[in-house]
Amino acid sequence: MKRRKFIKKTSFSKLGLLLITILCSCNTPKEEKKTGTITENQTIRKPLVIATWNTPKAVEAAAKVLEKGGNALDAVEQGCRVEEADPKGQSVGIGGLPDREGHVTLDACIMNDKGDYGAVVAVENIKHVISLARKVMEETPHVLLAGKGAEQFAIEQGFEREDLLTPASKKAWEEWKIKSEYKPIINIENHDTIGMLAIDDEGNISGACTTSGLAYKMAGRVGDSPIIGGGLFVDNEIGGAAATGLGEEVLKTVGSFLIVELMRQGMSPQQACEEAIKRIVEKPNSNYKNFQVGYIAVNKKGEVGAYSIHEWFSYNLYADGENKNIKSDYYIKN
Repeated sequence: MKRRKFIKKTSFSKLGLLLITILCSCNTPKEEKKTGTITENQTIRKPLVIATWNTPKAVEAAAKVLEKGGNALDAVEQGCRVEEADPKGQSVGIGGLPDREGHVTLDACIMNDKGDYGAVVAVENIKHVISLARKVMEETPHVLLAGKGAEQFAIEQGFEREDLLTPASKKAWEEWKIKSEYKPIINIENHDTIGMLAIDDEGNISGACTTSGLAYKMAGRVGDSPIIGGGLFVDNEIGGAAATGLGEEVLKTVGSFLIVELMRQGMSPQQACEEAIKRIVEKPNSNYKNFQVGYIAVNKKGEVGAYSIHEWFSYNLYADGENKNIKSDYYIKN
């Protein structure tokens, strides 16, 4: 019987109203389908780790933490520490390329599943700034410490001072001074970072970012990596996102926060990353052809996405027991 005839015949009796309610509820999608949240019947792809660029050792270290039953926060911290300790990586930790004055200054932030956040900016002489950022989050009433104050706090917490300028980075800086050209080079590690997101066995999400920032930057420059909503954002009900590339452009659109909010509205991680890149390239007078920005994202279900302006951005993904480097899709096709 058609609903219209049924309503007419029953004259809105109690039985009629009940059946109308049932019919309407069948045609109305549940709210969970409009967001990145998980319903009871859905499963989460876990454990999972995703990180910017070709960083298999860092992702492997994070995955080992998760495979042993560790939490996502410990995983992203340990993963980022691997890159910070590698002097060959000239955009993170020891060996990072210096500012114009020859000083290596590091930025980092970390965010847990409860929405807590800690960050440090413009830190000298401390290698593992990702761990220092966690100390700020857990041991202070603040969320961000800068420069000498952050360094002093590090020493109080047992961190050791060390010279972060390696011979290789010093040589590169001295060669740069001959011409002193101040511009980002697309997909070259003079403006890179590592951003990492993880989902643990409990289904909780945490994230971390660490970087030495734009090479040969003006002294005191801080990019997006340590700024909440810029280089990193996590909402445990929805998902997380991280950025890499020219930080000034990420900050202008609050890129990582934007991606998480787009996922909240129903976009997949891939769709959200693509929209965030479009927000950059479609800005008036955008100079996007001359710089790179890339995003990674994961939602609560364990679905991932990645997108960049230019070709050759990649990410490492640990999922289903495999650690793979995957080339990202990109905006400029010609």
